[in-house]
Parts: sequence; C-alpha cells; structure tokens
Amino acid sequence: MPTAADDAASTTIDTPFDAALSERYLVYALSTITARSLPDVRDGLKPVHRRLLWAMRLLRLDPAGAYKKSARVVGDVIGKYHPHGDQSVYDAMVRLAQSFALRYPLVDGQGNFGNIDGDNAAAYRYTEAKLTAIATQLMAGLDEGTVGFRPTYNGEEEEPEVFPGLFPNLLANGSSGIAVGMATSIPPHNVSELIDAAAHLIDNPHAESRDLMDFVSGPDFPTGGVIVDSKEAIALAYETGRGSFRVRASVTVEKEKGGGWHLLVSEIPYGVQKGKLIEQIAELIANKKLPILDDVRDESAEDIRVVLEPRSRTVDPQLLLESLYRLTDLEIRFPLNLNVLDANRTPGVMSLKQCLTAWLQFQIEVMLNRATTRIGKIDDRLELLDGFLVAFLNLDRVIEIIRTEDEPKAVMIAEFALTDRQAEAVLNMRLRSLRRLEEMEIAKERTALAREREELVKLVESPARQRTRLKKDLASVRGKFGDERRTRIEEGPTGRAEIDWSAMIEKEPITVILSQRGWIRAMKGHVALDDAETLKFREGDGLARIFHAQTTDKLLLAAENGRVYTLGGDKLPGGRGFGEPVRLSIDLPADVEIADLFVVRPEVKLLVASSDGRGFITTGEAVLAETRKGKQLLNLRPGAKLAILRVVPAEADAVAVIGDNRKMLLFNIAELPEMGRGSGVQLQRYRDGGLADAIALRMADGLSWSMGGESKRTRTEVDLTPWRAIRGAGGRMAPVGFPRDNKF
Repeated sequence: MPTAADDAASTTIDTPFDAALSERYLVYALSTITARSLPDVRDGLKPVHRRLLWAMRLLRLDPAGAYKKSARVVGDVIGKYHPHGDQSVYDAMVRLAQSFALRYPLVDGQGNFGNIDGDNAAAYRYTEAKLTAIATQLMAGLDEGTVGFRPTYNGEEEEPEVFPGLFPNLLANGSSGIAVGMATSIPPHNVSELIDAAAHLIDNPHAESRDLMDFVSGPDFPTGGVIVDSKEAIALAYETGRGSFRVRASVTVEKEKGGGWHLLVSEIPYGVQKGKLIEQIAELIANKKLPILDDVRDESAEDIRVVLEPRSRTVDPQLLLESLYRLTDLEIRFPLNLNVLDANRTPGVMSLKQCLTAWLQFQIEVMLNRATTRIGKIDDRLELLDGFLVAFLNLDRVIEIIRTEDEPKAVMIAEFALTDRQAEAVLNMRLRSLRRLEEMEIAKERTALAREREELVKLVESPARQRTRLKKDLASVRGKFGDERRTRIEEGPTGRAEIDWSAMIEKEPITVILSQRGWIRAMKGHVALDDAETLKFREGDGLARIFHAQTTDKLLLAAENGRVYTLGGDKLPGGRGFGEPVRLSIDLPADVEIADLFVVRPEVKLLVASSDGRGFITTGEAVLAETRKGKQLLNLRPGAKLAILRVVPAEADAVAVIGDNRKMLLFNIAELPEMGRGSGVQLQRYRDGGLADAIALRMADGLSWSMGGESKRTRTEVDLTPWRAIRGAGGRMAPVGFPRDNKF
C-alpha cells in the first residue's frame, strides 16, 4: 500500500535550481509588466485604474448623478475585479481625482482627497466620488460591441479588456510605474495639441515625430511651471521616446515701495510637494547655505503664493534665482520614458508618432467594430420589421390562421415564407399593434434603418470615410474638452549657468589657527598675531599656523603625501574652545602629517618641491579641490615627502634652494616647468641629505633673513652672483650668518 512519502516522491520534479528559479521569476516579471505597472497604449490605463472606472460605471456614478462613498467603490473593485489591498486601490482612486496630479481628472471627488502641500487624503469612509465627463467619454461605446470582455479573476463577472472611448488618455494624463527590469514615465500633455497632432497624422501618415512638434510643443503639467529645454532637445526626446525635461517653477520679481523687491513663486514643478519645498528652502536659510536669502513665507490660499525675501535689495535677483534652482526643487528634471503595452500586450518604448499612430489605429478598429455590431443589430431589426409588414399586408389571413390552426407558426412560415424569428415575433404582437398608425411607424422605421445601414456599410468599406469620420469625432472631443496650455516653453541655456558661490558668503575677517596635532579653528576678526602665546591648546598640543583671512577665502591644506585639500573660510569651526580636527572635514589619513596651510587664490602661482629636491611651478586654480578626497598634486618617490608649497611673488624671476648640507643654489625661474600635477624636475643635487627650503624671489632685491635675538635685525645679501648656476647644480655654502635652521 503506497504511503504519504511515496506520494510526495511521485510528485517531486527533479530540475536544476537556476532553471526553476528563472522560469518562476519570468512568470512573475511578465505578470508585473502586463497586469500591473505599464499602461496600455490604447486607453492609457493600468488594470487597477480601468477596474476602478468600470466599477464606478456599474454603480451608476455618472457626472450628473449623486456621489457615493469611496469605500463602496473600493469594496466593489477588490471584491469583484482587483484582488489587491484596499489601501493601494484607494490610493490609485485618489490620484485619479487630484487636479494637481492629473491634467484631466477621471474621478470627481468630494471631501479631502489630499492637496499639493503633500497632505494625505482622508480615509475612504469619509470621502465620496463619482465619474467625470472625461471618464464617461473614455468609456463611451462599451455597450456597442467595440471591445472584447474577459472573465474576472473568479469567473463570476466580466470586465472590458480596454476602454474604447475617443480620448487620448495615455498622453493627456501621462503615467508612471516601475515593473521588473523596466519602468515607464510619461508626462501629461494638452489634449487640444494632441488632437491637432492626431488630425495631422490622419492626413499625413508618413509624418515624422519632429513634424508633430509643430502641434505638440512639449508636456503640459497640471501645476503649470516652465520647461527650459531647447526645441531640439524636446524633439529628440519625443523622437526616441526617451529623455527628460527641465521643469522650473514660475517665479517673478515683485517690486516693493522704496526700491526693495522679493521673489514670488506662483507655480511649482509637477510632482513637487509644496510643504516639502518650503521646508527645503527654510533649511537652506537655517544652515546658512544660501546667505543671500533671508526668509520664505507661504501665503497660499486657492492659488500658490510663496514669497522669498532676499538678504538685501542689493542682491542680484538672477543670482538668487539660479542658486535656488540649483539647490532646491524649484527646478527638477522630469523623465520621459514612453514604455507602454501595445495592442498585443507587448511592452516597448514608442516615439510620439508611434504612440499616436497606435491609438488612431485602435480608434479605427473601435469605429469598425461599432459599425459592424450596429449593422448586425439593424439586420436583426429589419428581419422583424419585414415580418410585421407581411402580417399587416395579410392581416385578415394571419388572424384566421391564429384562430383556426393548432400550429399557427408552421402554417405562417409555409404560407408567407417567414423565418422562425419573424413568425414568433408576429405571434407575440399585441392587439394594440394592429392599428393602422403602427403599420406606418414600422414602414417609417424600416426606411430609416435601411438608410442607416447603407451609410454604415459605406463606412466599413471605405478607409477614406473612416478617416473623415475620425477627424470629425476628434474635432468634437477637442471642442468639448480642449483648453489652454498651462506650462510655458522657454528655451533656456543648454547647460546650467555657473554660479559664483563666493558671492553667497558674507565677507568677514577671521584669524585661522592650526595646531600641531591638526585641530583647526577660526576666530572672528583679525587678532594680533603677536598674541599667539595667549591661545589655549589641548595638553601636549601647540601652535602650528596662525594667519589672517576672510570668510570668502579658500584655504589650501598641503599634506606630506603630496595631496592638497581645499577648505572654505566660512566653513571652519568657531574660535571658542579648541576647534575641531581638520580630518573631520577632509579624508586625510591619520599617519600623514600636514605640510602647510595658507590662503590660495586661483590666479596665483605656487612653487612645489619635495624633500628629495624635485619640484615645479603650478597655479592656484590647479590645486583647488572641492571634494573631501582632495587631489594628488606631487607624485613622490619612495621615502620622499612634500616639503615646500609657497606662493610665487608676481615679480619673482629666480628660485633659491638650500639643502640640509647648507649649500645654496639660485637659478632662473623660467627653468622650472609649469604643471598641474607630476613629479617635477630636479632643483638641486645632493650627495647626502635633502631639500631644506626653497623660495621664489626677485633677483634685484637680493636675499634677506632675520639675524635673531632681541634686536630683530635683518640682513640682506644683495650680490647673489656667487650662488647662481643652472638648475640641478650642487650649489655652494650659504652666506655667512644665514640661519642655522636652513630656512629662508
């Protein structure tokens, strides 16, 4: 007798794990792509939206009717058509009702359906809804045999495969979704422009996507805003079906009495929540990342009104605007990815032309299906009317047959050549229908139906008539739902404008202090450098560098491993306490010592030298590095380190070098190459030891050094001819009295 273990073994399939996994994952991926995330090119809807509207239609939530609770709609949808979570279905319904989310809302909501601030909608037990006129237009023709129906998930109901209505919903309202391995992002457009482009495509089927740009100038967002891309960039995006659009808020400069001004934001980019945008701007002000902006106020009521106050009236409005565009969501990039399901439920990226062409082809199919279905109904009705007319022409005989025959139906069929349906209809006629007036009405109806059938047959057989009818119907839809464009198209610069960020910083004097252990701070004002002895440091620490600077200055920190880092004067920790380790701001390894720290400007030239006597000239622009990692300036040989990084005076014409062996060498500065980075060339040759110091100077001024002692006298050696030689020479002993530490 077989056991449970034997049954389990008989149903076990031995298959490679990777094959089983890939097969199951593919089924899941296809289900997500075709039944959840991507819209259909024919009606622009995902299944959840289509089922929502279908359920509302069956509940008779017509635009002229009363509202019903959203909970009723959601319950019907998840119970009959869409077995998913009630919250996800309600969220989809809420979006269909939001005028700031959809260009042409499909649901008319009553109650709290959320707002552009980012507040959520009320629970579905508190809100009510019904269909909009556009939704009914989108579903027009469902009862006329235009599209196929399929069973619902449990087989108890039927639902349409697609909506047949003549409304370009895919492009008019747009769509977004993430499937498995693919996504879609379609911005909303103006329906008047779409219908004009479709009409042009009907007359010129070979027109390209770029030709359609004469009608569709770009996306038209429900929240307005400004698109600042070039026409060429917009056309390329629609031609390929992929791209993005730079969308900016609508901002104007409002003049005030007394010469002041402020910025007024009246429209924000699509998809941006106003509440989060204001928080973003307020955070910039609080963190002093945009010092030229003083305040932000939300004065919105029905319309958006956000006021931005500058720090002073002297601030350049364009500079403030560009900074806000760069740092906040007042400018966003909205992606275009026209990835949709075609008529065969196959996903693919379409161009604007392909998208409109597929929609027009579907509308022709709908027109033919409607005409064919109507012809069939007319034929059925004509068959009955012909039977009625025969009965009226032979009324006495028909009455006699009915009164005398046991099987009148068979006799009538044989005698008057009627069909089974005709004979049945005659037998079911009421006595009231035997009036003379009724006979005239039947003849009149038959004539009208015959004329209608003739027109429908002509329509079915003539593609030209189909195109003409479609254009006429499109014009009717345009007249009913067309409106003015909300989003302006303004061709802006192809790249972002460069911003002088130093203009954002208030210029204030500071005194920069660096300790021997790498703690840095900035005291307000220019304190006397002679008072350095009064500064406090941590135990075991002491002063390494102290100098005056401005908050707008850039500080260059040179490390002994040849890397250089840039610090902003405005970002240094305050002078109270001991400051902070500079390694918190830059990625400087703990085992690498700091070689120097000083103010650098892009236009200056710098002398770079390593401890083994190699070096070159570089520029301030080349050493500035805004990232934490800095940049490698000097490539070092094993055992060497960066020893010198000094500003070259503008009038300097010579370089003086001295080694640990106290031999000094002077050579022409032109012998040094100017480089962005590298190992450099040999400055001085050494048998033992290395480079002690190097400096750029003006030969005519000679060389000066401090004599030391309390007198603080200096000595100047004017005649430097004995030490002049070519670069790379060994040099000769330094002048008598030169400092013992070998420092210039």
